[in-house]
Amino acid sequence: MALETAFYSCPYCEEVIEITVDLSVGDQEYMEDCQVCAKLTRFGVQVHGDEFILDVHGYND
Repeated sequence: MALETAFYSCPYCEEVIEITVDLSVGDQEYMEDCQVCAKLTRFGVQVHGDEFILDVHGYND
């Protein structure tokens, strides 16, 4: 399992939040509530070897 720490800014409340990304799963897309404002947030992870790109958007964006 390849776990990495990432930080993102909530598209609603703009709070900077830490999350853990599992790179062993490969590319992924999922939704999760913001830990601060509880608004639904959409995450996209693109895995390229040991590196990854994290895209974060509001639910309707």
